Amino acid sequence: MSSQTPHVTIAAITRRIVERSRPTREAYLERVRSAVSKKPHRSVLSCGNLAHGFAVCAPAEKQALAGDQVLNLGIITAYNDMLSAHQPFETYPAIIREAAREAGGVAQVAGGVPAMCDGVTQGQPGMELSLFSRDVIAMAAGIGLSHNMFDAAVYLGVCDKIVPGLVIAALTFGHLPAVFVPAGPMTSGLPNDEKSRIRQLYAEGKVGRAELLEAESKSYHGPGTCTFYGTANSNQMLMEIMGFHLPGASFINPGTPLREALTREATKRALAITASGNEFTPAGEMIDERSVVNGVVGLHATGGSTNHTLHLVAMAAAAGIKLTWQDISDLSDVVPLLARVYPNGLADVNHFHAAGGMGFLISELLKGGLLHEDVRTVAGEGLQSYAIDVKLGDNNRVLREPAPAASADPKVLAPITQPFQPNGGLKMLTGNLGRAVIKISAVKPDRHIIEAPAIVFHDQQELQDAFKAGKLDRDFIAVVRFQGPKANGMPELHRLTPPLGVLQDRGHRVALVTDGRMSGASGKVPAAIHVTPEAKDGGPIALIRDGDMLRLDAVSGTLELLVGAEELAARAPAKADLAANEFGMGRELFASFRLLARPADEGAGVFA
Repeated sequence: MSSQTPHVTIAAITRRIVERSRPTREAYLERVRSAVSKKPHRSVLSCGNLAHGFAVCAPAEKQALAGDQVLNLGIITAYNDMLSAHQPFETYPAIIREAAREAGGVAQVAGGVPAMCDGVTQGQPGMELSLFSRDVIAMAAGIGLSHNMFDAAVYLGVCDKIVPGLVIAALTFGHLPAVFVPAGPMTSGLPNDEKSRIRQLYAEGKVGRAELLEAESKSYHGPGTCTFYGTANSNQMLMEIMGFHLPGASFINPGTPLREALTREATKRALAITASGNEFTPAGEMIDERSVVNGVVGLHATGGSTNHTLHLVAMAAAAGIKLTWQDISDLSDVVPLLARVYPNGLADVNHFHAAGGMGFLISELLKGGLLHEDVRTVAGEGLQSYAIDVKLGDNNRVLREPAPAASADPKVLAPITQPFQPNGGLKMLTGNLGRAVIKISAVKPDRHIIEAPAIVFHDQQELQDAFKAGKLDRDFIAVVRFQGPKANGMPELHRLTPPLGVLQDRGHRVALVTDGRMSGASGKVPAAIHVTPEAKDGGPIALIRDGDMLRLDAVSGTLELLVGAEELAARAPAKADLAANEFGMGRELFASFRLLARPADEGAGVFA
């Protein structure tokens, strides 16, 4: 398909998604429209129901909510004050309630959802709960909205699994309008490349824990999202380009007047698009196949997180849309990379925003015919309204102007006519090991093909120990298996990045093959991740033995175990003792999740 012009290819991929999804999408829309017809009229609640629902409200709010004329906005919040990205949400409910009153409505916190930080749990037992927390978040939000008290909902969430979980909930309650309200990134601290350099020095034993902690603390230093372009900031990009954010909302720093003005505006907009007005925009009708394709295009154009090869599939499925890895890979072939943000460059998200940010990016993608402009968004019809530069105007009102004609920093954000590379760098690999995903936007071209003997590990600590013992100073492909959703919840394997990076810097040709995840930190070392079927399911990755030759070819999109078919057929799949992964730090509570988990290429969730 890549021989066609980009807009023709994108249209063709969108059509095939529409056709593939038709039965499930039609059934979904029928459910949404049925729920819309019933409406969240509070008069259908018994007097006891309603009294419980507004018991703590002010007298005027009780009187308003006693009938159906005053709109009630449900707030789903991921606030906690331990995590930098979600701490700013502490003050949002008060701001939203006040803005709702100004608009003649009422707002209530409908429920809270958990928000765990992969940065805290990285390499720890708690990381094995991380991916499944997405589905818990969706269910927790569903519980909050199940009271049927609300005409619309606003969702306060930022990071890795939180936003995908909230999107799944918003689409499950697709009869309600949904506006996502971000908190924004922390201000720039220690440059991400310097942080990475210190991590590699620590891995080599050249600096100690004190120096490492100092570097990490200077990088992650205040309220807001981490500034590198991982899953959290990929989430914010997606919410804007898919139309869940108001234009320009994604990357405004916390605690600023513009940030608060955008929150107030989002509240009033949520109330304006309910069934009681003339702009009714239920989330399930708003998000369609075109919106999903726009999200994938944005992911490729910015070099976003590989986690979204899981999350976008699961999010789309919540709206009855069947997105596949092949769709994602084919779109990558025709979408150029327009942003260089760490780990795909030296800049952070604040530099990206200053260079023109989402407004310039969307403007350029529209110029290239790479986005569906004719989509619905929370701001209204069409994506052109998102090709803007957002500022604070008089009286603390949000002011939007057309996006700048040129990037303020072409080293960070490129025009469509001069992309950093002609494709998005996120590809599907296929071969006799099954299917996998690789992100090569930060991998040097001479590393796109690696053929080397396998060294097999069943735990990332085993690789760490082998590295420290000096056993890995050679060309090899590390196979880290039994890391899939059924095995141990599919943790991110960030602890592998520093040692593999060191070995590559020493001149060795190294790569990673795993049924686990690497996320937005997938960097300079070629990594075939999310291998499906996973080892726990008896996938071919369980047949690999030390010394077997592997070939990872990101050019042709193949991943092959170079062993004869007869010999492979004679091998028994390896087994791993996973007992240590079944208990501690709450892992015993997720046994049913591991049992029910779907394959990675189906989103790795527990929902059918």
